[in-house]
Amino acid sequence: MSELSGQASATQLIEPFNDKADLSPDAVVAFLLENPDFFVQHPELLEKVKLPHEQKGSVSLVEIQSEQLRKKVRQLNFKLNQLVTIAKQNEKIYRVYTDLNVQLLRCESVAEVQFTLEDVLQERLNLSCAVIKSFKGPHAIPELQQRLFTEKRFKNTEFFFGRLSQHERQLLFGESEAESVALMLLGDKRDLGILGIGSSDASHFTPEMDTLLLQQLQQVLNITLPDMIGY
Repeated sequence: MSELSGQASATQLIEPFNDKADLSPDAVVAFLLENPDFFVQHPELLEKVKLPHEQKGSVSLVEIQSEQLRKKVRQLNFKLNQLVTIAKQNEKIYRVYTDLNVQLLRCESVAEVQFTLEDVLQERLNLSCAVIKSFKGPHAIPELQQRLFTEKRFKNTEFFFGRLSQHERQLLFGESEAESVALMLLGDKRDLGILGIGSSDASHFTPEMDTLLLQQLQQVLNITLPDMIGY
């Protein structure tokens, strides 16, 4: 619609109101929908338009629009603060895992690896436990339970996030708290063992979690552990 025709329509709309003609609300709605820039062309009307407001009585359209904009700004600020908080948490976790990998490369025994995992993950990330369960040796998981466990939890992946059954928790973590867990298979051929990390928070580890940092940890352990275990 051209500017000239828009002004003509606006005049036609205003004149009936001045004459108190019988103009239906539907007609007004239809006109405004067809002319969304009506109040841009007639800004002087904005301060005269009154809309009912549940708490404040009658307020101008400008006031309502301003309040809506302020609400959107508050929502955007809240989301921005959430993103900043998440970014800071992710940076902290990244630094912890980077330091952990460096420390693991300096370890000379499985006992040192176990101690380092516990020290870093429990002290710096407030996790409840971290264990390495070997598939071979005197303290290995029984072969039948190995097969059943890996077929159930690692069928198409080398990682598992979430909750375990009571029997599975007992098998991997003993009496340690592990309401939710992160598990990874160790060994280039998935035959070295399992690293289990437990949290006392049932919602801490969830299936949709990213595996990037744990993949890096897995690679470090796959390099250091075989010689220590005697593979």
